[in-house]
Amino acid sequence: MPCSKEELELRERQSLASYAQLSAQTRGRAFAEPPPSWRTEFQRDRDRVIHSRAFRRLEYKTQVFLNGSGDHLRTRLTHTIEVAAMSRSLARALRLNEDLAETIAFAHDLGHSPFGHKGETVLNRLMRGHGGFEHNCQSLRIVEDLEEKYPGFRGLNLTWEVREGLLKHRTSYDQPAGRGGFPAKSPSLEAQIANLADELIYGSHDLDDGLETGLLSESALAREVRLFADAVATVRREHGVLAGEVRRYFIIRCIIDSQVRDVVLTSEAAIGAAGVKTADDVRRQARPLIRYSPRRRRLNTELNRYLFRHLYSNPAVAVPNRRASKMLADLFRYFERHPGEIGESTRKRARETGWHRALCDYLSGMTDRFAILEHQRLIGPKSSTTPIQ
Repeated sequence: MPCSKEELELRERQSLASYAQLSAQTRGRAFAEPPPSWRTEFQRDRDRVIHSRAFRRLEYKTQVFLNGSGDHLRTRLTHTIEVAAMSRSLARALRLNEDLAETIAFAHDLGHSPFGHKGETVLNRLMRGHGGFEHNCQSLRIVEDLEEKYPGFRGLNLTWEVREGLLKHRTSYDQPAGRGGFPAKSPSLEAQIANLADELIYGSHDLDDGLETGLLSESALAREVRLFADAVATVRREHGVLAGEVRRYFIIRCIIDSQVRDVVLTSEAAIGAAGVKTADDVRRQARPLIRYSPRRRRLNTELNRYLFRHLYSNPAVAVPNRRASKMLADLFRYFERHPGEIGESTRKRARETGWHRALCDYLSGMTDRFAILEHQRLIGPKSSTTPIQ
């Protein structure tokens, strides 16, 4: 006999903490649908995200290095998969709903523009006076409206809890504005896990990519970043002198392991001290319960500042991303002047949302390589790329 939805829900009730978000207690979907037979509601959501067009496009969107810079460097898709895996591991350790945490993680970057955060900044400036652009809000817009796969509704019709997690996706570098329909002070613990997993993976794996490309050096990091120096000492003590690639892998692994241990122990203590008993008790908390210890937060801040100075601001990273991002400005202005040259589906949407929002939806959905090819086709390589004012 196949494992039924009801049996899966029973397993959740028997194995998860009382403050976990159970799939049987979802607040539901905007449009009523027959329940799945052999999946929980959150498992259905996960599958819908993975099978979406927006998810597939992440393969060709920049993480830090412009897409195509190297076969071993992270893309927005590989980053997303790593965040989802980390979210599942943290949720399992804390007896929370792995499926919900994983689903939010899989969907958290669906709204990212091409060319990473540089592209997002350009679109936000271009949309000044038209509602702006922020990738977390765009992720929600994609799953609620832009994906078109079902005859009875637009979007993916995801559960309230997944959409809550997308809108309340907050890290040290992502602070989206609020929106009606999600009034709670804090999201579920599962959403908080996806938030912190994103931050954890971002720092450690950007560090790895920086070392892979030679833009960062182990010796300089060991002198200036305590987190890295501690990991180097641990690896040397436990494994002796290792060859280059293996040594780098184990240093990053050691950093991630220490981060995970800190998060699990600190979060467990915070949950106990808060006295929460239900998922809604969690939502009434003034600050997240999934967190680093104060010492670990300070060490991470030190690492992030180093990465900003020596990796994200490095001309080898910043200049190509800045140049590519200006292509978005060129394309935006081109289509403002030539609206007839954009696709019929975007023109149709413009009649509902207004021209600028429809144009922003179109450009933000582009992959890096498609944006570059469209720029070459429509404007040419010698066109002016005047900075955004």
